[in-house]
Amino acid sequence: MSAVPDLAPRTEEEVATALRNAAGPLAIEGSGTTMGMLRPVQASRTLSTRKLTGITLLRPQEMVISARAGTTLPEIEAALAGHNQILVPEPPDLRVLMGVPDAPPPSIGGLVAANLSGPRRITGFALRDAVLGIRFVNGAGEVLRSGGRVHKNVTGLDLCKLLAGSHGTLGVITEVTLKLGPAAERVATLVVRVADEAEGVALLSAGLTSPYGVTGAAMLPRGVSAGGVAGPVALLRLEDVEASVTYRMARLRAAMPGGEVLEGEASRALWRAVRDVLPLAPAPDEAVWRVSVRPSRAPGMVAALRDGIGARVLLDWGGGVAWVAGPATAEAHAAVMAAAGVAGGIFILFRAPDPLRAAMAVIPPEPPALAGLSARVKAALDPAGRLNPGRMRAGG
Repeated sequence: MSAVPDLAPRTEEEVATALRNAAGPLAIEGSGTTMGMLRPVQASRTLSTRKLTGITLLRPQEMVISARAGTTLPEIEAALAGHNQILVPEPPDLRVLMGVPDAPPPSIGGLVAANLSGPRRITGFALRDAVLGIRFVNGAGEVLRSGGRVHKNVTGLDLCKLLAGSHGTLGVITEVTLKLGPAAERVATLVVRVADEAEGVALLSAGLTSPYGVTGAAMLPRGVSAGGVAGPVALLRLEDVEASVTYRMARLRAAMPGGEVLEGEASRALWRAVRDVLPLAPAPDEAVWRVSVRPSRAPGMVAALRDGIGARVLLDWGGGVAWVAGPATAEAHAAVMAAAGVAGGIFILFRAPDPLRAAMAVIPPEPPALAGLSARVKAALDPAGRLNPGRMRAGG
């Protein structure tokens, strides 16, 4: 992208005006945290929602919050903390992972646009499922809304899930309304030493299928550490009121002898590190992939990538998600694609230098029928192709 000054509207109407007056394609971003994700956008100018800020509605008794797109994650978390509430999907702060630690914190609009969820996704729900309502501006500069500000809402066509995960290619999100959950009185983590990924994933699966209400299930392989805990270890989190966690943790420990319990802030810090994928802390010359796979197939895939490209890995979601750091080369990318394919998984290239991102498929190809539907939706919401062209696929 060129040095042409970017657009930073302060209101929704300014966003609409900017899109109606756009002379060509625009790169759409929030705080810029994930601009290194997927493909480089083919646009000479950026439209940022970073100045579109503020919480517009907070109803703790109804567990609902609305905020403009540029409102940062820490701002929202701070507002909710005063009411002992949280964003259940645990959206991450990926600045370190993306190599931009000094960038502003992630914005809620950007997180929803990328549909980013953390460890609690495995037993809760994805960020897109927390979206009750959304306001956005389409490529023609029209202001649209979907959903509402209450839990039971059946008004109109549900575009919330369509916009969530569209990476700014279908519209510029200007405001989101999210459902909330109660904050836990106590957070405790069972840390169990394991021999390898096979044993670790088996233990995570046992924890998740137990009756003890596990809300986080991750594994730090050998050579990976977080929050003072070094792998190889399996991590199982319990959250709730004090008495409930005490009861359930005692039984979980009895079912998994040899584990140690991490309490309080140490436990919370460990899961923030897992949420933000801090254990990988990739070097400038490394790429990062996220592979979604059936947990039972994760150990074999990890072994193949470790042997093939010297990959470093963090497992989350009970082994259903593997964060992979390795060389930023075409050969390494091909190896990740192949390993994911053999395991029946789906890959996303999260971080890599621009030349690699521009030359490679950053997500798997869509089946023809789905690709046709995607093209029709894109044509309806962004007929001139102004919004983040090339972000997800070449020429699209």
